[in-house]
Amino acid sequence: MDFNDLAAFASVARAGGFRDAARASGVSASSLSIAVKRLEAKLGLRLLHRTTRSVAPTEAGTHLLGRLMPLFGEMEAALDVLNAFRDTPTGTLRLNVPASAARTILPGIVTPFIQAYPGIQVEVIVEDGFVDVLAMGCDAGIRYDERLEQDMVAIPIGPRVQRIATAAAPSYLEGRGRPTHPRDLLSHACLRVQFSSGAMATWQYRRGEEAYRLEPPGPLLVKPSLALDLAISVALGGAGVVHLFEEMLQPYFDSGELEPLLEAWWVPFTGPFLYYPGHRHVPAPLRAFIDFIRGREETKPGGAA
Repeated sequence: MDFNDLAAFASVARAGGFRDAARASGVSASSLSIAVKRLEAKLGLRLLHRTTRSVAPTEAGTHLLGRLMPLFGEMEAALDVLNAFRDTPTGTLRLNVPASAARTILPGIVTPFIQAYPGIQVEVIVEDGFVDVLAMGCDAGIRYDERLEQDMVAIPIGPRVQRIATAAAPSYLEGRGRPTHPRDLLSHACLRVQFSSGAMATWQYRRGEEAYRLEPPGPLLVKPSLALDLAISVALGGAGVVHLFEEMLQPYFDSGELEPLLEAWWVPFTGPFLYYPGHRHVPAPLRAFIDFIRGREETKPGGAA
């Protein structure tokens, strides 16, 4: 088998399409298509299901991909050893992150990191569902502690404590009134979020011994990622109540465009973690990112430095 054909197949299968694979690999989509067809012809098997909208591995393709990925990982690790001979590491750092982290945590980290390590290219894949970072071809991910696997190494990244905030525009509240208890939201126009898994995000509140989990009605339902900005825009327009990460809404609290609601009921929770497999070689770009994150944590007030 031609190694380039195997690499082309793995690239397309992981990316879920020829165009995305072409952007990631720097090889044209037509060249990738020819390589995959040549590999299928040699094997006498179809490896990819192709439609006008998507590409997915067949059963045979899934088995082949599962065997190839550890081999490619070992090859990348072998080449990454050469980074020890450079003054600064080079390569690609692939991160799998939820939309909230991409919007509120990474901007303040990625900018100084790529300035400190110009030889490292950072690729960010936004995915709100829990995924196998290795199967996705990523080096590490950002998730919250309840969604971390036991065999993963996890280090804090971003704020140690976060809250989900509830808010609405003053124009909305003037017409509909201000809720004074979480139950009041059941009679308001609430802007809801649905996870990529299909599960609805519940609105949780707690004050003392009282706790509530609500699924209030509303005129808008969005899925995460960039759609979160749509929910905020609709709230700013005075069409409903929004319930999102406090960091996302804080600029609008500061400007007065949104008003915090039921703040005494907001539930604090542990902030996110950078996680990566602890049983494999840590690539130099990821090691540099880990050291960079730890250095930032140590220099914060109350840190180790």
